[in-house]
Amino acid sequence: MNKKVVVIGGGVAGMQTALTLSELGLTPVIIEKEASTGGKLCKWHKLFPTLTPASEVLDGLRRRVSEAGIEVMTGRTVGRITDSGVELEDGTALACDATAVCTGFDIFDATLKEEYGYGMYDNVFTTVDLEEMFNRGEVRMVNGEKPRRVAFLHCVGSRDEKVNQRHCSRVCCITGVKQAMEVKQMIPDAEVFNFYMDMRMFGPGYEEMYRQAQYEYNIQFIRGRISEASQTIDRRVQIKAEDTLVGRPLKMTVDMLVLIVGMKAGASNERLGGCCGVDLYPSGFVRPADQFLRNVCSGSERVFYAGTVSAPKNVGESINEGIAAAYKISRYLNR
Repeated sequence: MNKKVVVIGGGVAGMQTALTLSELGLTPVIIEKEASTGGKLCKWHKLFPTLTPASEVLDGLRRRVSEAGIEVMTGRTVGRITDSGVELEDGTALACDATAVCTGFDIFDATLKEEYGYGMYDNVFTTVDLEEMFNRGEVRMVNGEKPRRVAFLHCVGSRDEKVNQRHCSRVCCITGVKQAMEVKQMIPDAEVFNFYMDMRMFGPGYEEMYRQAQYEYNIQFIRGRISEASQTIDRRVQIKAEDTLVGRPLKMTVDMLVLIVGMKAGASNERLGGCCGVDLYPSGFVRPADQFLRNVCSGSERVFYAGTVSAPKNVGESINEGIAAAYKISRYLNR
């Protein structure tokens, strides 16, 4: 067909979109701002709820992209979408017949929640930091010792009007469950506590994993937000919270506090917003043309979406949207 499609973003959604486009006889070109494809998946250790190594999914997608001969332009950033293609930030214009926006999400900056001490206290970490520890094969405090008591705090940067993040990031609850289990697997005698607002186990296998965490791993789930954290003289972390189920305040000292950071709209959304039918929600995520029948379509007939560019999603949902977007693009170009 010799129809060219620019896929903006080389994460899981972008790679799957390009693969399906190639299978449908189209010519995709992936533009990725980082030095390699993979997006956030490059930093993850295991994926919920099956605990499949992230590398298996990532390596499989990369291998298939390479075998399909799909062109990948790394280290390049799209400045805007035009009526005839895309324009890179260096001014280079790339003509194409359609565009798939798969630019993903950003991770909430935990330093904005100063009350939890991230970036100030030694043993306050984020879920991203913990995934890096898992990839290294060890969970350690700053002094190199194994933590004996670990607390997770859910919804950091989600459902929080104070930091303009009113939406639920959806995958945070199951991420906290998965990581708590991995900590127990690495340090069986550690005490692990999860402080949550509500446990939202929406996906297949999620509720079962939540029950497994409680009954097989003895992880304690406490309904209540941590109001503040402070560093003790021995560089542990003292936290204050309220157990809202019993209605009483709680104070606890832990070796490690892990902030479960949410998903926020990608910074590129604001740059691309207003271009060729790309509209944004107040949250900053892109707004599909229709939530049901055209959820991968934009306000323009030649611009399409896939993955977390439009809302928080898990890896499987992002991959499935890549397939759906590719079929919508193929139908548009074959009219």
